[in-house]
Amino acid sequence: MATPRRVATLSAHFTTNEPVVDDAYVAALRVAREEIRKLLDETNANPILLRLAWHDAGTYDAAIAHDWPKCQGANGSIRFAPELAHGANAGLAKAVGYINQIKAKAPTVSYADLMQLAAATAIEHAGGPQIPMRYGRIDVVQESECAKEGNLPDAEAPYGTGATTAAEHLRDVFYRMGFNDREIVALSGAHTIGRAFKERSGVTKFGYGKANGTKYTGCPFMNARKDMVEGAIGMPGGASWTRQWLKFDNSYFNQEYLTDADNLLWLSTDRALHTDPEFAPHFMRYALDQNAFFYDFAAAFSKLTECGARFVGPGVTI
Repeated sequence: MATPRRVATLSAHFTTNEPVVDDAYVAALRVAREEIRKLLDETNANPILLRLAWHDAGTYDAAIAHDWPKCQGANGSIRFAPELAHGANAGLAKAVGYINQIKAKAPTVSYADLMQLAAATAIEHAGGPQIPMRYGRIDVVQESECAKEGNLPDAEAPYGTGATTAAEHLRDVFYRMGFNDREIVALSGAHTIGRAFKERSGVTKFGYGKANGTKYTGCPFMNARKDMVEGAIGMPGGASWTRQWLKFDNSYFNQEYLTDADNLLWLSTDRALHTDPEFAPHFMRYALDQNAFFYDFAAAFSKLTECGARFVGPGVTI
C-alpha cells in the first residue's frame, strides 16, 4: 500500500503531508468507506460525522483562496486541539476519535479526505442523496495552521459577524465561502438529522443523558433511523430539529416544531430561512419536493467538501 510522503511546498511557512494518490489510495478509500459504514451501523454517529466535516470545511474564506492553508477549509485542521477547543466545535473530539479509528484501518488516506468521506457516507447511510465526491486532499500538519475562532455561524444573537439579524449573519458566513441563498437553504437542511445539547451549544435546555432528553432523544433505544430498526442511538439526550432525527429527508422543511414545540428545536437561524423573502421560496420548494432538496443539497455539499481543499492533481473518485 502506498505511504504518504512529506514534502516541502513553495511557501516556506508550512509543510504538507501529501498522499500518493494512485490505485492503492483508491483501494484504501474503499476500505475506509466500508469501515465507516460499519461504524455507522454500530453507533448511529451520522450527525456528528456530518458536523465534523462541515466544521472542518466551513472555516473557508474564498477571498484568499489563493493562499493555502490560510484560506482554511477542508484541510483536516480540526483534528488539532486548538481548533477543537473553539466554542462551535464543542463535542467534536468524539467525532475525531471515530476518524482516528478509521485512519487506523486506512492509514494512507488523509484526514481531510476521511472527514469528508465520512460525512458523505453518513448522509447516504441515513437515506440521503449520494454526494458527488473526489479525493486526494492534502492535510495541514501543524497546529499553527488551524483556523481562527469565529468563522462558523452562530445559532442565536449576538452574532460574531456583527450582523443584526439571523438572515444577515447567515449571508455573512456563507457568502464568505462563496455560497448563494439557494445553497444556504439547501445546506441548512442538514439539520434534518442530529441534535443540539445544552452542554455544547447552549441553545436548548435539553442536555446529556436520558433524563435530559426529549421524547425523541431521551430513550437510548428507539427507531429514529430511516429503516425504523430499533437500536442504540448512542448517548441519549439533547433536542433534535425533527422527530426521526437519524433519517435524512426533507422533514426539516416541514417545520415539525410547529405542532411539537416542547420537544423539537427551532432557532433564529432556522426561522430566518422561511421568513426572509429571498430564502423563503427555496425553503418552501424543499418542503414540497424532497427530490429538489436532495439534488440541490448534493451539489452544495459537494462544493462545501472542496472549500479550501488542496488536491494532489485532479483528485480521484471511488
